[in-house]
Amino acid sequence: MKIKTGMVLAAGKGERLRPLTDACPKPLIVVSGRSMIDRIIDELEKVHVDKVVVNVCYHGDMIMSHLQNRTSPKIIFSEEVERLETGGGVLNALPELGKDPFFVMNGDILWANVKGAGVLETLKKTWNDKMDALLLMVPTKNVQGYTGNGDYKMNSKGHLERPLPGKKAPYVHVGVQILHPRLFEGEEIHPFSLNKLYNKAQEMGTLYGVEHKGLWFHVGTPEALVETRAWFAEHQVMPNP
Repeated sequence: MKIKTGMVLAAGKGERLRPLTDACPKPLIVVSGRSMIDRIIDELEKVHVDKVVVNVCYHGDMIMSHLQNRTSPKIIFSEEVERLETGGGVLNALPELGKDPFFVMNGDILWANVKGAGVLETLKKTWNDKMDALLLMVPTKNVQGYTGNGDYKMNSKGHLERPLPGKKAPYVHVGVQILHPRLFEGEEIHPFSLNKLYNKAQEMGTLYGVEHKGLWFHVGTPEALVETRAWFAEHQVMPNP
């Protein structure tokens, strides 16, 4: 499956990481000598994505200035006067993303791959056209710094289902996915979460997941950032190898 476009969600405020994000957007936070957003775009380039749409709002000028000299892949900015959240942000950028399936990635994530195919290559190999959404899932025990109840259950065929209210789920969705543009049909541009579309896909039986077997880092607070930087320094590896 050739996927030639991707989107990086970089419009959020990163409020839980304050005060660091008061003066710097979270995607520009550096770990092991490179910003998180550069590492994400590097991964997209490795799987031969030609064009990356980056939505910006909070400190958007800093992100655009940081990326303006990057020549590969081609960077397109989707500027939001009002933050449109994840779903609205992707819908707003859909004309640039095209009619074929595309990657969508949060702009503030880090992971450590296992040997073999990388995260995005695994998603590509798993995708097929009966899917509307294929989400990367990580067992809750493998998410460093995460204290929540998880997001989904996943069966042997990869179908995802939310747990009953108040119940724990074994997997966390970590903000990396392939989406088909048909999932956005009938939606109007306004602030809304991609969760709305995941629920829609679950009802139609077109919501799937694939497991990432390596570690994932939930860089949600200054303390978690310190721990993440320490882990990579201790293991002498670069994030997203």
